[in-house]
Amino acid sequence: MVRVKRGVVSHYRHKKLLSAVKGYRGTKHRLVKVAHESLLHAGANAYVGRKNRKRDMRRAWILRVSEAVKKLGLPYGKLIFGLKKAKIEIDRKILAELVAKEPKVFEKIVEMSKPLPAGRQANNK
Repeated sequence: MVRVKRGVVSHYRHKKLLSAVKGYRGTKHRLVKVAHESLLHAGANAYVGRKNRKRDMRRAWILRVSEAVKKLGLPYGKLIFGLKKAKIEIDRKILAELVAKEPKVFEKIVEMSKPLPAGRQANNK
């Protein structure tokens, strides 16, 4: 059987791995086994972080809209319920953007979502 020397392939893979973990502390940027393990953990944490960022952004949008609606004398939940009832399909991201950049437009949207007085119910059939 012919002898196969695999040093070149291994060195290439190790070099690629070690350049990916550049900047890690301790042996995590020096030793191949430890570097590989730390890279796997970093990838898993990055995946979780991407999901958490979406959660945090939604929370921030809700907070921004809630505070703006409170100033207009309406709770956040009633605003969302009113928007659904008025068939206004605007997501929380756009609402938060309107609060920051177009407050007049936001106020009009809030007015449209407010319920009518008891005697003047709209006939929605």
